[in-house]
Amino acid sequence: MFIVGLTGGIGSGKSEAARMFAALGVPIVDVDVIAHQLTDAGSVANQTILLKISDTFGKAFLGSDGGLDRAALREKIFSDTAARKQLEAILHPAIHQQALLELNKNCAAPYQILVLPLLFEGSRYQGIINRILVIDCDESLQIARSMERSGLSEQAVSAIMHAQVSRKKRLALADDVIENNSSLQELGKKVSRIHKKYMHTCIVSE
Repeated sequence: MFIVGLTGGIGSGKSEAARMFAALGVPIVDVDVIAHQLTDAGSVANQTILLKISDTFGKAFLGSDGGLDRAALREKIFSDTAARKQLEAILHPAIHQQALLELNKNCAAPYQILVLPLLFEGSRYQGIINRILVIDCDESLQIARSMERSGLSEQAVSAIMHAQVSRKKRLALADDVIENNSSLQELGKKVSRIHKKYMHTCIVSE
């Protein structure tokens, strides 16, 4: 099972790149998607996680439907390091377990993409990743894209960027980098090129 860990800072274009890989037939496992699924209301399996979050941070961080109020909790954890670590201790083991289950379902694919925004902030996934792909762009673009996409203030985006590893470290640890300072069309061309590279790598290594 060949796994490419796809990462990048907020607003770099990770989600767009992942969608492009998916369109090429590559299985995608995204830990952010898993996190959303685990904190949505309505699932009995999620109640334990939501109860832990409520007990730790208060019922004010649950929405009217019983699911997680992501905007409120995001504002808290990116201004409070201790709170962020508490949330990670609740969520990350469950996310990791589900990610492994999903990866195993796709083990027959030549390769698959594991989307990990916080790949370098921990070591939980390091042992299963064969190659690291970083989506990179200028920091000014990160801020502008994040503000436009999520409605966050510049201060909020900067706080999130500060909580992530530096761009310099991310690039130093990458095996492959896609620079995403241009259009979606240009990003698509780069994704297609590196997809061909990965397919060749997997065929040769079999």
